[in-house]
Amino acid sequence: MTTMTPTAPPPAAASPASRLQATMAAVRVGFTWFGVRKTLTQSQKAQAAETFGAEGQYLSAAKKLLDTRCQAFQAVTAVRNRIRAFWQGMSLPYPEPGMRLIRQDRVEQFNDQMTAFSQELQDAARELDRQLPDLKQAARERLGDLYDPADYPTSLDGLFAVEWDFPSVEPPQYLLELKPELYEQERRRMTGRFEEAVKLAEETFAAELSKLVGHLVERLTGQEDGKPKTFRNSVVENLGEFFSRFRSLSVRSNAELETLVKTVQAAVKGVQPQQLRESETLRSQISQKLSAVQSALDGLMIDRPRRKILRPMLQESA
Repeated sequence: MTTMTPTAPPPAAASPASRLQATMAAVRVGFTWFGVRKTLTQSQKAQAAETFGAEGQYLSAAKKLLDTRCQAFQAVTAVRNRIRAFWQGMSLPYPEPGMRLIRQDRVEQFNDQMTAFSQELQDAARELDRQLPDLKQAARERLGDLYDPADYPTSLDGLFAVEWDFPSVEPPQYLLELKPELYEQERRRMTGRFEEAVKLAEETFAAELSKLVGHLVERLTGQEDGKPKTFRNSVVENLGEFFSRFRSLSVRSNAELETLVKTVQAAVKGVQPQQLRESETLRSQISQKLSAVQSALDGLMIDRPRRKILRPMLQESA
């Protein structure tokens, strides 16, 4: 891992973008992943098209090389999903695909956990590799004439992996001496990136809170067969996780959003899922408060210029 020198805290009056730039680091995550689907050859597509009286050039078809329902394959997929959830849970969006922002004081924690995940993924991949002969035999029986031994590696070693690094989001210092005007141009471009990152963070938090609140309101007010809808504990617990992440990652850029988060937090503070199941009065009180918040959140998102919220993207190579 690259050694990082913590940046001095920005002054209290600094802009949200400046605070973000001073306290966050960029992290990029990518996967190497064996592709389990392969496009049929032209002759195979032409043969398949004959069955439907179609032309092969207008047919898109692929074969599935491995049974992804097998426990060993699901194990490697589960590790990948946990890595994604971990990465996204402790970071903010950044307007470049495959990159997000994490707090500088959590870089070491992130690196340690990713190292553990990497080992876990390797262990799961080794188990899958041990089952490769059986999986290939099953594919031979399932695919029939479409089976081709050349589609499969002799080993899956190195074909399932996760990589991560911490790319610089600051203009290179050498530009300052070589070409000051180019350095200033890069500095302005980077500043613009962080200003966009602030907006993306606001929109992401607002959209997530709206979804959580809306789901809880729907559970509190809806009925099934004339009875209140049941809901899992996670409906309330997910809000608690959101509050924790918001406190940790918020750049305090939007006072209205901050107020709405506090309102929701106050409304559900100390409330247990079982209490909501048992008390119609409590359900009504909380649903009224949260419905007002949801309307405000909807207005908050509509009033802002529409932007494309970058979904977390993980680069993968087969």
